[in-house]
Amino acid sequence: MTSETLPTTSTEVCFAGYPKDVVRPEHFTVRQTLVDEPGPGQVLVRNDFMTLAAAYRDQMTPATNIPIPVFQLGQPMWGRTVGTVVRSNSPNLAVGDLVEHFHGWREYAVGSAAEFHKRDRALLPGAEYYLTQGPTAWRGMVEMANVGDGDVVFVSGATSGVGSLAGQIAKLLGAKRVIGSTGSKSKAEYLLRECGFDAVFDYHDGPVVDRLRELAPDGINVFFDNVGGEQFEAAVAAAAPFARFALCGSLSGQLETGGSGGHPRLDLMTAIPKQLILRPFATYHTPEQIDGWNKQFSIWLRDGRIAFPHTIVPGGVADLPANFLALLERRFTGNVIAKLS
Repeated sequence: MTSETLPTTSTEVCFAGYPKDVVRPEHFTVRQTLVDEPGPGQVLVRNDFMTLAAAYRDQMTPATNIPIPVFQLGQPMWGRTVGTVVRSNSPNLAVGDLVEHFHGWREYAVGSAAEFHKRDRALLPGAEYYLTQGPTAWRGMVEMANVGDGDVVFVSGATSGVGSLAGQIAKLLGAKRVIGSTGSKSKAEYLLRECGFDAVFDYHDGPVVDRLRELAPDGINVFFDNVGGEQFEAAVAAAAPFARFALCGSLSGQLETGGSGGHPRLDLMTAIPKQLILRPFATYHTPEQIDGWNKQFSIWLRDGRIAFPHTIVPGGVADLPANFLALLERRFTGNVIAKLS
């Protein structure tokens, strides 16, 4: 494939300051940098799509507990990205190859070929399909919760990138009933229409525990938690004996200031006699996790058994800060993917 003509400069976003509470535009700097030719063993990649995720908020806090590196002041930010090789000095990657990597928040990325993982363009319908939160949803439902035939499943934060796939995975693995929570009527309708949930409620419409007892009168067997806070406490109260909890995230603590959303109370006098199984987990997106998910995802897509809930946000690199702020304000549905080129 013929190499494309490159611009002399590339737009990138740098981390400009630690937020005390709310993330604001001044916490980012958008700047121009030179596009360099790759050195020996390196490749130059034009970034095409980048995932936007709430986890970036944690990476803006120096004392975060999440098991990934935080952003450094004055340095380009980074994130999960797919792009096209436009220059190569490596025998392992050719011009035109689709690659996945973590050098996001910029138009062009250069680095050792080992940092860029080749993806098969023919496996999935489009390059953006490689940026699902599927590895996390799959690991939570399969390895943590062991969901199976006859289970009644509750997914909190069900319109998130993880939650919207987790609910579908539960159904595909035999769950009898999948219940989701979300923050608006329109999002609830989306989950019912596009993602095949059996029941969805708006958590603003009264106590969550009341809705769960109404929708799952015999209790829930599996809880996939993206939120924490009241929804975690309600799931404990509404759980069936021996229910399995896959604790994935705490959006109520990540996206809300004040209160104790990120620190729910565990009612031990309920959890102990029910013998609940609580399994917090983090997904590191290892090559094995990613490859395993992509192969399973491709089969389900081919057979028309799964939807890819996602929002493509335009505007390129310069608009990434504004689009990230919109994500924190919960304006999007499903996996949020920024189009960079």
